[in-house]
Amino acid sequence: MSQYIPSISSDSLYRKVILITGGANGIGACLVKQCLESGANVCIGDLDNISGERLLKKSCEEFRSEEEDMPPRAVFQTTDVTNYPSVLALFDLAFKTYKRIDHVVSAAGIVEIGNWFDFGLTLEEVRQTPTHKVLDVNLLGSMYVSRIASVYLRHNRGGNCDRSILLFSCVSGFKESPSLFIYQASKHGVTGLMRSLRNYISSPYKHSLRINTICPWMTQTESIKKVEAQWKNADLPTNTPDEVSMVATGVLSDKSLNGTSMFVEGGRAWEIEQNIDRLESEWLGEAPSKVLGLGQQLLADGAIWTTPERARKRSSVSCGIPPGVPLHKLNGLSNSLKNGISNGANNSKANGIAEKLPNRLANGMTHGVTNGVH
Repeated sequence: MSQYIPSISSDSLYRKVILITGGANGIGACLVKQCLESGANVCIGDLDNISGERLLKKSCEEFRSEEEDMPPRAVFQTTDVTNYPSVLALFDLAFKTYKRIDHVVSAAGIVEIGNWFDFGLTLEEVRQTPTHKVLDVNLLGSMYVSRIASVYLRHNRGGNCDRSILLFSCVSGFKESPSLFIYQASKHGVTGLMRSLRNYISSPYKHSLRINTICPWMTQTESIKKVEAQWKNADLPTNTPDEVSMVATGVLSDKSLNGTSMFVEGGRAWEIEQNIDRLESEWLGEAPSKVLGLGQQLLADGAIWTTPERARKRSSVSCGIPPGVPLHKLNGLSNSLKNGISNGANNSKANGIAEKLPNRLANGMTHGVTNGVH
């Protein structure tokens, strides 16, 4: 792994517009503050409207607009990332306020609820549909945000503008986390979403956007209360929300980064995607790695999957009409040419059919073909 050391200045995000979901608490709230400190304007979305309004008030008091007629440095709107219109409304707020969006961060997330695979489940209990809220918030929410961002980020761009999407995954996005079944599945999904988009979305012929992922390990938030004491006693590293958000701010402001996953432990960041690719022949095997590489080259940015198939045009030759002559233009042809076309169609079709059909049926089909061409 290569260590990533973020380089952040007081104006590294100067006048950039950054939309952040899950920005009212924890890492998200720290990211809001660091983006403001780096000169950005921030649009905050969160389901927790109480914490969101409190953060907004504090942000606007501490970070004021340079001029009176300029919009506020921060705005907030209650947002449910599992509700598509709610996410759209947040993007609309950012556009209405700042006229554009430069970077989008999907930081909304929740931890495991209950135990999907409780060994104590009975035949009666297992008939009850379990909650999938964790999957909805963590994965579906990230997909909603990314889809909408891919459109809004392209508008009001200007020349050589850097635009990006930043997704929050977790160590669970690449390493097993026993008992966090749905949480892990959702975070694997977030990492997979980034990997499926990084070549496609960065294409200059399509979106021309960057996309990256932050994968924090144990971080001092409400989500680690159950294991915090044991973790501390084992003398294992713990992140602070500020340390994680600093890495995120660095990734947002670094135009060279696309398709990376930053593992954050004890405040230090390590990029993992490059080594996964570099060492593929070792952990997969040289021969299968080579074949896999050829397949990946063929698939390229994924256009082979998404390009719609062209509808096959029906040949006019089968109707006795010369190639390139549309039916609606037959009226402009001379009567002799039309008769020639008609007779040719009649004779070829009728004669071919007459060999196999009774005279009465063959004559009827000839009459129908003549009327159809005229």
